[in-house]
Amino acid sequence: MDLKARARRLTYLVHRWLGVAGCVLMLAWFLSGIVMLYVGYPKLTPAERYARLPVLAADAYPAPDAAGPRVLTSVRGEPSYVVSTPDGPRAWSARTGQPHGAVTAQMAVAEAGRFWPAGEPRYEGLVEEDRWTHSRGLDRHRPLHKVRMDGEPAGVLYVSSATGQVVLDAPLAQQRWNYAGAWLHWLYMARDRSVDPVWSWMVIVLSGLCTVLAASGAVVGVWRWRFRGRYKSGARTPYREAWMRWHHIAGLLFSAFVCTWIFSGLMSMNPGGIFSGSGPGPDRPAMAGPEHDASLADPQPVLQALRRAGFLAVELEWRWLAGEPYVVARDASADSRIVRQGTAGLAVQSSWQPEPVRNAARALFPDAPVHAQVLDRYDAYYYARHAEAMNGGAPRGLPVLRLDFDTAAADRVYVDLRTGEPVLSLSRAQRVGRWLFYFLHSWDLPALLDAGVGRDLALILLSLGGLALSATGIVLGARRLGWARDRQ
Repeated sequence: MDLKARARRLTYLVHRWLGVAGCVLMLAWFLSGIVMLYVGYPKLTPAERYARLPVLAADAYPAPDAAGPRVLTSVRGEPSYVVSTPDGPRAWSARTGQPHGAVTAQMAVAEAGRFWPAGEPRYEGLVEEDRWTHSRGLDRHRPLHKVRMDGEPAGVLYVSSATGQVVLDAPLAQQRWNYAGAWLHWLYMARDRSVDPVWSWMVIVLSGLCTVLAASGAVVGVWRWRFRGRYKSGARTPYREAWMRWHHIAGLLFSAFVCTWIFSGLMSMNPGGIFSGSGPGPDRPAMAGPEHDASLADPQPVLQALRRAGFLAVELEWRWLAGEPYVVARDASADSRIVRQGTAGLAVQSSWQPEPVRNAARALFPDAPVHAQVLDRYDAYYYARHAEAMNGGAPRGLPVLRLDFDTAAADRVYVDLRTGEPVLSLSRAQRVGRWLFYFLHSWDLPALLDAGVGRDLALILLSLGGLALSATGIVLGARRLGWARDRQ
């Protein structure tokens, strides 16, 4: 047997035996992918959190006796400062300036009741991690107080043991759908902590094998199809048996989608760190500059200025830009304002002018030339997704300042002019990863996202094709196993 015949034979064998188990996994992925279009993994979005915060009164609030970036918000039913310390976030009373102290079970239950007043809270203890709390963003709040909310609607709330804030909500309906959605899709039944190399490599290996399965199937399908002429049966497919015939036809129709979709799932795991930035990344503290000016430290005049401007703030966050202090205020609708010290007193504005932000942002990569552009529309890398999406819920405001630095990694940074915050940083490798994962997996270009239900219907139709291909493969695999067993 020559080399070409051996390669052909090997392709048939690889597809046949990988398909025995791989089609079951692929069917689960396609089914759960359809669910994930509408129900995402539990997360508490900023918009959800702001909507549940009371308006801050324009009172005097003593500063906390702690250094570090701080936010004035509401915790434990009262105005509180949340300060980022070397040991993680901590909460201080804004009425006394004293630390709140340890978060007890009773405090967690009370906070859950304030967050979800329609439910009846029931404490279920401290958890380091469970099936709904794998997010790395929760690490600084662990362990988490778990509070079950009975009533209508029902669900579970997770309260930070560091600050006493609700950091995650998981409604019961969302949990149930997740068993057929994100939890199944990401094989979270095999994951037991936020950083789990065993789970990561298991998903990488399975995704890689299924990519080989899909690609080998596409090759075999083309080999077996008569593009010129027909088989003796009069058909272009050699298979007379219904399951084989439909598997062949479905494979030809949907193989391009199946191959790219399974491959992009593999890319989502960043195998071997191929999309990780190799450089040091942007120097955010350098852009902020020295935090020596305390002219806006007192929140009372800031809140008074916001009220005069008709803005009812539920949270204040102190920031610096090239050493200049300013406050980002947010209201219950997640809208924002900037408060700065002007020549005639405090100035309230909806966003920064591009020039001071561009000048400060040079410090992100101080030795690299930079090209700056103001965007008032989303581009292929900076765009908003609905809360149920994998990357949904993250604030993506407009206008935004896009900065392209002439570094070895061709770093690109997006600074939200509404807040002055660098909200997205992508190296060249990470931008490649965006195309190989997000685009191929989610079709998330802004123009496609704007298509709304049309995009959803296209993805559902193609996923149903993947389901048909996987289901017929499962039947054929079961028959193959039965045939092999009968020969023993």
